Amino acid sequence: MSDGSIDIKEAASAAREAAYSQPLETLNPAMPALFEADAMWPYFERLRAEDPVHWTPEGDNAAHWGVTRYNDIMTVDTNHQVFSSEGGITLPPSEARVQKMIEEGGGGAGPGGLFGPPPGQEGEGGGPRMFIAMDPPRHDEQRKTVSPAVSPHSLAQMEPQIRERAGQILDSLPIGEPFDWVDQVSMELTAMTLATLFDMPQADRRRLTRWSDVVMAQPGHGIVDSWEQKRAEMFEYGSYFLNLWNERKNAEPGGDLISMLAHGEATRDMNQFEYLGNVILLTIGGNDTTRNTISGSVYALNKFPDQYAKLRADPSLAPSMVSETIRWQTPLAHMKRVAKTDFELGGKKIRAGDIVAMWYVSGNRDDGVVENPNAYLIDRPRVRQHLSFGFGIHRCVGNRLAELQLRVIWEEILKRFPTIQLLEEPKRTYSTFVKGYERMQVLIPTRA
Repeated sequence: MSDGSIDIKEAASAAREAAYSQPLETLNPAMPALFEADAMWPYFERLRAEDPVHWTPEGDNAAHWGVTRYNDIMTVDTNHQVFSSEGGITLPPSEARVQKMIEEGGGGAGPGGLFGPPPGQEGEGGGPRMFIAMDPPRHDEQRKTVSPAVSPHSLAQMEPQIRERAGQILDSLPIGEPFDWVDQVSMELTAMTLATLFDMPQADRRRLTRWSDVVMAQPGHGIVDSWEQKRAEMFEYGSYFLNLWNERKNAEPGGDLISMLAHGEATRDMNQFEYLGNVILLTIGGNDTTRNTISGSVYALNKFPDQYAKLRADPSLAPSMVSETIRWQTPLAHMKRVAKTDFELGGKKIRAGDIVAMWYVSGNRDDGVVENPNAYLIDRPRVRQHLSFGFGIHRCVGNRLAELQLRVIWEEILKRFPTIQLLEEPKRTYSTFVKGYERMQVLIPTRA
């Protein structure tokens, strides 16, 4: 980083020493500072080799089983009968951290406390609940309600508009001057698309970007300064979408996500917190993952210039490059489950009630399944063989829309720019869930 905040090489070296010098039973990769420094890799490398189903001690998060190999993750992800999504999809904070959050004015362990309900009541009808954090049959009913918005037919209708917007964004970029790719490209395209899916004014699109960041932000790490600020912005977010709900509820059914929820048989009677939970899911799912993979593609192609040259020589490789970027970047690092019954995995006894973290970011680098996994190879065989979208009933509902936006932006980039140069290490997200980029300075020397 040019501002000197994190020295990536020093952080990587220190992380490798820490990962291999401490006792295995104390190893805990669930530290946001590691992800912010892109220094978590040796932790996962050691765990895959020595303890792939690892009882992780309490730290910032509650104690949990960390699952780090591809096939073990698949076992958990495809077995919703044993591994439940109820109660949330991210690792919960430890009791000590919850207490600290309450003392600092956080009010609770997650968005629930910030929308209003007191701690401990988030899953009891008062706090945000989203369908990805539900088990069948409610999960299936609510997912089915919004699925038509991202059907093949809907995506075919959206593609010309996405392409037009991508072209406008790219044509507005400065040539020969540094600029922030995250802000001017990745955020812009995904916000435009998400605003269309919600049928909200394009003038409000960057409010979606902001709210998505605020939901996941920990005060004091660059997005919000305090719990009071976070709470105020979350209330603004909730109020905006409650107004949209009331508008759509009192109008004829439409094809946007809010109208689908307001009129859907399985969703029209849900309470406001369940609705807001689904809004959070659709906002983060439609914003963070795609925008961070768009940024990740520029980063990866600069780190592997031979692959960039290969793409320029053969633009038809763009769809394959997109899939490889989604694997290599892994925009959501983990998903959480809770065991409903005792289960043996990797020789370990997981007991009913235990928390399980599926580390997608590690499984995508498992050399037992993915050949040469740390390399970025845009023409990799079986390039869609990755964990980034999840599997089973919770497989990402918008995965094809994400791939569409990535493919289109790169098809338009290749028409316009011989190269996009990364100027420095990007500023990464302080999170063990969203694996992304806050800023990325680049330079486009010339147009094609």
